[in-house]
Amino acid sequence: MLIKEIILVALAAIRANAMRSFLTTLGIIIGVGAVIAMVSLGEGAQRSVEAQIERMGTNVLTIRAGQSTFGGVRGDGGVTLSVEDAEALRTGSAGLLTLAPEVTSRQQVTYLRWNSSNDIVGTWPEYFDIYENSLIAGRFFDEGEVQGRRRVAVLGYTIPEEDLGTPVPLLIGKTVQIGGQPFEVIGVLGQKGEMGRSRPDESIYIPVSTAIYRVFGGRDRLSAIYAATATPDEIDQAFAEIDRILRREHRIQPGAEADFNISNAADLLASFAETNQVFGYLLAGIAGVSLLVGGIGIMNIMLVSVTERTREIGVRKAMGATRKAILFQFLIEALVLCILGGILGVAVGWGGAQVITQLAQWDTAVSTMAVVMALGFSAGIGLFFGIWPAQRAAKLDPIDALRYE
Repeated sequence: MLIKEIILVALAAIRANAMRSFLTTLGIIIGVGAVIAMVSLGEGAQRSVEAQIERMGTNVLTIRAGQSTFGGVRGDGGVTLSVEDAEALRTGSAGLLTLAPEVTSRQQVTYLRWNSSNDIVGTWPEYFDIYENSLIAGRFFDEGEVQGRRRVAVLGYTIPEEDLGTPVPLLIGKTVQIGGQPFEVIGVLGQKGEMGRSRPDESIYIPVSTAIYRVFGGRDRLSAIYAATATPDEIDQAFAEIDRILRREHRIQPGAEADFNISNAADLLASFAETNQVFGYLLAGIAGVSLLVGGIGIMNIMLVSVTERTREIGVRKAMGATRKAILFQFLIEALVLCILGGILGVAVGWGGAQVITQLAQWDTAVSTMAVVMALGFSAGIGLFFGIWPAQRAAKLDPIDALRYE
């Protein structure tokens, strides 16, 4: 038999039992669809986190207060970071670092009849350079306004119209109440999106000295200090500089455990990538089980098909069909069922990913590699589980097959 004729015969056999063929491939469809949907969810989450970390900057170190140990018990022990620590880093790092302290608190913000609750961030002007913030109106505050504890504020992108009900141009130069204190709006930031745990578009930025002494009641306890280097290659040197200076400021003996933590976005990315890899292995295991069940179902149906078509096989052999032709015919049937199931599964998975995006507002991304691997695995399942039924059909004796009722 010609190759083309063998393929046509195999496809005709599938069409003759369309409903059974569909039910046979259902296990493959469900398995591939679930894998595509879940992998797209993981891929979307990874891309979202990578985008956030990129916005946070791969050349930025974050310094936070750590824990102290007293009597064998770990606790915060009053450990804090202060503006003096940031000043010491700025003067002692030989120009290596661009620094900005951060003190935050959630406060009530009012303007005319509008009010909202927002994160108030006290910092230095360098903060806007570290995170490459842009302005859509106005200006940033400067060092003089930090030293003078001026009541000036730079608003996040969404605050003017969503929280204060006022177009950006009309809000510049106006006075808003932050924690009961009047502040002049001097600028509005461009859209930034989420950055880890912070939402800069929904935050208000004021001089750190103003925040500490006029809004937060003199609480000089920083939530973090951010230190940026000119390039990511200088991160290791900056890490050593920060560790040396803060140990000196906190009077920590050499070799003793530090009471502060230093991290950067690259560490977060590596940690997330490791977690995502474990998640991928888990999905691969689930996919393997689903496709294995689907493959066993296909093998079962193919064995039934061989039994049902024993007489047909005998007729073909009597007319000159070789054992190789019969083997190839049944392998083609198994492969077509699995590949068709894989294609439908990809469509179902892609549709499921879109539904997740629309209903849950989660980021999803269907990767080409996942689609190719799913289809390849489906074809492999068809080949593996189709060999036994195909061999059984090919080995049938034509005389016995013709006598089969």
